[in-house]
Amino acid sequence: MEQIETIVSFLNSELDIKNIKDSSQNGLQCEGAKDIKKIVFGVSISLKLIEKAIQEKADMIITHHGLLWGRSNIFQGPFKKKLRLLFKNNINLLAYHLPLDKHIKVGNNAQIMNYLGAKQIKPFGSYDKETIGFKGSFSKQKQLDEIVKILSDKLNSKVLCLEFGQKKIKTLGVISGGAQNMFNQAIEENLDLYITGEISEFVQETARENNINFISAGHYNSEKPGIWALEKLIKAKFKVETKFIDVPNPI
Repeated sequence: MEQIETIVSFLNSELDIKNIKDSSQNGLQCEGAKDIKKIVFGVSISLKLIEKAIQEKADMIITHHGLLWGRSNIFQGPFKKKLRLLFKNNINLLAYHLPLDKHIKVGNNAQIMNYLGAKQIKPFGSYDKETIGFKGSFSKQKQLDEIVKILSDKLNSKVLCLEFGQKKIKTLGVISGGAQNMFNQAIEENLDLYITGEISEFVQETARENNINFISAGHYNSEKPGIWALEKLIKAKFKVETKFIDVPNPI
């Protein structure tokens, strides 16, 4: 069992939330029990995730997408129901958005780079004055279809690949989530491959016209790796029970 303050302080420091500009209210978003025995991890704080956390008798939920996004919400509808369930069951909610995208070890993008075995990794991808992704290269060129298979297997995701560039990949950039609008930054860097979560209509012709490969792994699925890594970190650091709860989302 651990104290809530200890866990929150550790995560806020480890993920450096005070130095990262973000629309998300990172850190503790809803206060619950002081003594923490079990923590549930998930990508997004849906009603289904909260209901499953209650079934697991969790004292804390940690997600990538939380409830508070830089504006006041009216306590009504699903938002009200989420809060009611959290308060009624004395469950703490913590959320880490951009800090968990950009972290050099447990971040979504660092983890994907690690899955693929990329080297010479450097920060990449400017979003609202924060660099949230990574670029890198392979010591030996890797086949595009091999990269697709690795991502499909690791993320348990149906990966969409637009093959308009080199079939043997040397350089790549990764920005998880909804970063299709940052595709131009990969083009400007002359990368062989850009990997993100979501895809929009314009992406196909942008990829074709610039002779570059684009992989969409799904917003949700591309942001599981950071939560998985964070769960391992917490389990190793604190005397608590942990569990990742998947609420599948193909988008």
